[in-house]
Formats: sequence, C-alpha cells, structure tokens
Amino acid sequence: MADSGQLAKFGMTDLEVFHALDRLNVRDVDYADLYFESRVSESVSMEEGIVKRASKSISQGVGVRATAGEKTGFAYSDELTKKDLEVAADTARYIANSPKGDRSLPVPTQRRPTRNLYPVERANAEVATADRVALLNAIDAEARRYDPRIKNVLASFNTEYKVVAVATSDGTLIGDVQPLSRLQVTCIAEENGNRQVGSFGGGGRVGFEFYQEEARYLGYAREAAREAILNLSAVDAPAGVMPVVLGGGWPGILLHEAIGHGLESDFNRKKTSAFSNLIGKRVASDVCTIVDDGTLPFRRGSLNMDDEGTPTGRTVLIEKGILRGYITDKLNARLMGIPLTGNGRRESYQSIVLPRMTNTFMLAGESDPDDIVKSVKRGLYAVSFGGGQVDITSGKFVFSASEAYLIEDGKITKPVKGATLIGNGPEILTKVSMVGHDLKLDNGIGTCGKDGQSVPVGVGLPTLKIDEITVGGTQR
Repeated sequence: MADSGQLAKFGMTDLEVFHALDRLNVRDVDYADLYFESRVSESVSMEEGIVKRASKSISQGVGVRATAGEKTGFAYSDELTKKDLEVAADTARYIANSPKGDRSLPVPTQRRPTRNLYPVERANAEVATADRVALLNAIDAEARRYDPRIKNVLASFNTEYKVVAVATSDGTLIGDVQPLSRLQVTCIAEENGNRQVGSFGGGGRVGFEFYQEEARYLGYAREAAREAILNLSAVDAPAGVMPVVLGGGWPGILLHEAIGHGLESDFNRKKTSAFSNLIGKRVASDVCTIVDDGTLPFRRGSLNMDDEGTPTGRTVLIEKGILRGYITDKLNARLMGIPLTGNGRRESYQSIVLPRMTNTFMLAGESDPDDIVKSVKRGLYAVSFGGGQVDITSGKFVFSASEAYLIEDGKITKPVKGATLIGNGPEILTKVSMVGHDLKLDNGIGTCGKDGQSVPVGVGLPTLKIDEITVGGTQR
C-alpha cells in the first residue's frame, strides 16, 4: 500500500502536481484528476517442453482528465516532468472546452486506502526467471504423466506489479500498490486423429509463494489434462430449447457478460442498456441476488481503491429479483444523481475512466446442488465456458461451453462437445428456478474487455437451474 510519499515514486512533488491541477481547476470544469502509474510486467511461456517466450516490460506515465458536464477532456504523457504535466493539463482543459477562470484549488490532503486487501511480501516482478521456468517444467511433466494421450502442453505465468497515485481537484492525493499474477495451463490430447483441448488456471493479487504449493500447481496441470482427455470421449451436444444447470464458479462469466455489462452506468445514462430505467422493477426471479464486490481479499478483481481514488465497495445490483442499482464511476454517478460505487477503472494511464465490474457474482441460495440436477429429466449440465458475445442494447448473448454433460433422468451422464447457450440476459434471469447453497468464485483468470480496454475481474456462481434456454448443438 502506498505511503505518504506517493508522488516521490514518480519523481514529482506535491507542489508540481497540484500546480498542474490548478491549470485544470477552472470555470466550467466540474472535476479534474491526475492518474500516475508505474508498471512492471513479466511473462514466461512454455510449449513442447521448452521456453518459447520470456518478456519483461516497464511503463510509466500520467493521465490527465477534466470533465465539464458530459464532456471529458483527456491527455496523457509518458514523460513525467513539470512541463509535460502542464502541457497535458492544458490539452485536457481545451478538449473539455473550458475557459480559464479563477477557481481556487482546495488545500491538498494526503490519504491512504482504508484497507489493504492484498499484502504481498515480495513483488512478483522480483521472482527469478529460473524459478518461474522450474514451475512450468513441473506442470508440463505432471500434465504429460496424467495420460499418454496428452501430446502437448502450453503453460504460462504472467505477473504485474503496479504503483498508482491519484491527485484530484477536490484536494485528495491517494495511492496504492497493486500486484497481479496468473498461471495458465492448456493441454492438447489426441487419439485416432481426434484432437481436443483442455484448459485450467488461476491467480489473483497474490505473491509467487501462492503458486509454489504443490497441490495447487500440480492440480492446475491435472485439471487441464483431465478436461482434454474427457473431451476425447464427448458426443455431439443436443440442440433445442431445454433446461440447463450451470455449475458453480467460472460459469458466472455468463452473468458477467449477459447481465453485468448491462448494469454499468454509462450504458444506462445513455439509455442503450436493456436495463435502462428499470431501478425498483423486477428483472429476475426472486431466487436471484447479484452483487459486485471489489473488497474480497487477494481476488483478481479486487482493489483497495478504484482508478479515481474511490474506495471499492459491495454493491447490490439485483436483490431477490428486483433491480437495485448500477455500477458507477464519478462522472456517471454525478450526471445520473446516483450513488458512487467505486467502479471507475482504466486499463492504464493512457486510457479514460469507464464504469467497470470488479468481482461480480450471484449469492448462494437454498437448494441442494444434487436436487437441482435430479429435477431435470433431459437437459444440459455446463461446468465451464470458453468465449462469448453479448449485445448490450438487446441483452442477447451466445456462449460456448468448454465442458458440459447431458442430464438424463436426473443424472449427469455423457460429456458433450459443441454446446452453445443462446439467450437474452434479462429473460434468462426470470427463468432461474433453483439456486444452490454452494457459491463458488472463479480461480482468478478473468479479463474483461470494454471499449478497447482490458481489466482484471472476478466472477462467481452457485449451481443454478435455468428452466429453459436455447442450446445450439446437433439436432437429435
């Protein structure tokens, strides 16, 4: 977590920074901020038993923003000098189309985040490359040991160590240190010309020691190999409208895409979301309660503060089927007159702030997962998903299942391949009839894209039953 000398890390003084803010804090400007960022990223990947790629990148810069009404002026610089800061500030002010004025700048105050959700002892960037390679070698060997039909293993370990500081026109200066890492394993299995893929991984805002637990990294290898071998025996998925049971954890990505994006405040302010003007209205069955929570320790989507310096929080989006709120940043919260939730996020100092999810999941219900499966005469049990697409305006989505099974007479039977779920987010929520008591969060692999920006996120889900949804597969 940042100390009182946040700006010293960037070679800047408080006086220089607040002088630049003074150039922004003029007539017609509602809000202005400076976002400083220093990032060290490292990646090592292995394929066919050899290291195919190892890279390290270092970046540093500042993003300067001024908002006036609905207009945002934004500029950035990768040079951190007093002159460059002033040029960026003037540019942002001109873009916001605000004339100079005589508003006075508040007295600056240093603040610290109110908590530390990810106290990592050693930066991932300090871990020796040899140690990373040794980890990937052990994973490669374990995956191949699982079954001789595993013909290739791809493993990668990515880390990031980011230091940020935010100075705002209300006089606040606050900073944070944000570690992030992810370990990913993909196995390719082959038998009689049939090639299938299995993937598994995990991570979060954790140190290297997290991955050194033998049960964890060997478990990643075995799980990726298991999925690949399983898919060798998979039959073609059925097609048609049928009940679908979603497993816990990563299948929450369906909620993230089909529901979560539609609850981001910029889409609702512009009335381009299927959820616009529905606060207080029923949008789901009464067994559905969905939250966005950026305060979970060590989670990939968690933050001590968002990229505007606002503490993250736990926001109830849908409560027992009723829409309660949207995900907001400062601009959209102000323009809509709704609470600020601490969800202003950006990919880097070169990016504008957007309201984005952190960790989004459905709360546990009361049903037994076994009873949920038993309630289905014929349907699909989806355990994991690959890619997906959603149209925010209509709420329509398409998702492909990477691991799924038939449910026949209340029992999980054959694995299937080629299954896709096709539906409409708001409609699907109304068809959820049973929610399990087994809430599970994903393993820490999620990355969310929006307007060309990517940020780390988390998802989660208990086992749940959707009474009917269109499954794309092979008609039987």
